[in-house]
Amino acid sequence: MTEAKIKVDDLTIAYGDFVLMQHVSFEVKKGDVFIIMGGSGCGKSSLLRVLTGLVPPAKGNVFINDVNFAKASQNQKDEVMKKCGILYQSGALFSSMTLAENIALPLQQYTDYSDKLINELVSLKLALVGMRGFEDFYPSEISGGMKKRAGLARALALDPEIVYFDEPSAGLDPISSKLLDDLIVEINKSLGTTIVVVTHELSSIFTIGTNSIFLDADKKGVGGIGNPKELLKNPPNQKILNFLTRGEKGNA
Repeated sequence: MTEAKIKVDDLTIAYGDFVLMQHVSFEVKKGDVFIIMGGSGCGKSSLLRVLTGLVPPAKGNVFINDVNFAKASQNQKDEVMKKCGILYQSGALFSSMTLAENIALPLQQYTDYSDKLINELVSLKLALVGMRGFEDFYPSEISGGMKKRAGLARALALDPEIVYFDEPSAGLDPISSKLLDDLIVEINKSLGTTIVVVTHELSSIFTIGTNSIFLDADKKGVGGIGNPKELLKNPPNQKILNFLTRGEKGNA
């Protein structure tokens, strides 16, 4: 559990002349549930976009499974991302396709499995997220929490080593949010999947996080790194304490 799955070294993210963050360095180790947290505008989502190859960094290196993702060719990036899954905020399911068709899509695109095996794997992935029997439902026919779980089933279709979550609790009621947190922990423990979560939800941060990075919008960089519970016990600065106790205005 000490192998680094992701290593970020002296990263700068900029949009034109505007520097969003700089001198960002951290490691996500194998088996971590790693939280990217911070207030609005600190760059959480932008950092996730860099980690998933959607935005190139202005400076620095991003190693994923020992591949320098920031400087890799498109083919190398594609190979790296085949071992990664992503759950987007909305679930990002195709509305014109059933849940089974949504989950089958990456298996059809990236494997030479038979239709019979793909159907079996689709049912298995849905069962894994507690949705066995919903294969023929369309996204419009299920709740928001179920859409997130179906999106997670699709993210797990290719048995990824790393799964990224973008604000998984967004738009969910507290009960659905808790169920999704429990599911994330279960997948991490049972499958050994390394998980990276962008969130500002305190309940999720403390429930699922084994390590974290706090991004400071004013500092344009890292405000702290560590297990969220340890950061609360021994906060390195007032801003982290305010965030983790919600004393600072505007971070909720």
